[in-house]
Amino acid sequence: MKSLHRFGFGRMLALMATALIAVAPAQAQAPAASAKATFAGGCFWCVEADFDKVPGVLSTTSGYIGGTVANPTYRQVSSDKTGHAEAVEIVFDPARVSYEQLLATFWRSIDPTTKNRQFCDAGSPYRTAIFTHDAAQLAAARRSLVELEKSKPFKEPIVTEIVAAGPFYAAEDYHQDYYKKNPIRYQYYRASCGRDMRLEQLWGSRK
Repeated sequence: MKSLHRFGFGRMLALMATALIAVAPAQAQAPAASAKATFAGGCFWCVEADFDKVPGVLSTTSGYIGGTVANPTYRQVSSDKTGHAEAVEIVFDPARVSYEQLLATFWRSIDPTTKNRQFCDAGSPYRTAIFTHDAAQLAAARRSLVELEKSKPFKEPIVTEIVAAGPFYAAEDYHQDYYKKNPIRYQYYRASCGRDMRLEQLWGSRK
């Protein structure tokens, strides 16, 4: 106790506070464990399947975004009256895959030249869009669009939207991981819809 008083209890508290302040900035600058990205690329079964293959993607959820009705059903969205797009919400690890890399995957998994349509699916629910969650994502999405306009291997203009993300509503359970639950039906749909054939026409072979 004598040594504690001699050291000065007040001085000891001050040193402890200084140490905590010194640690705080390092903690604040630590990278986020996960981040979120949201893309609309036509049928969400296909978008979900494409992004599940990307290393660093932690989860994908099919759902609806960009509309005016809360908690819409698939029937409501597919009626083309709620304004929603079929989309996929992606949770990813920024230490393993960057948002820019996800953008590159997105562009090459869609036909960005068709408005309110993707392959055999027509209507505004099947429009292509990048729904950004913050200013950094917005800037990255715009940069990727400018770069793509310069390097694209096709002549048609790009009509994909870049908009701020609003409320996202998860689709019904039977839509989640559809390609895993119903692999034969999924492959038949994807092939008969001509998705991969059109993507190869636009971007070249993926192999």
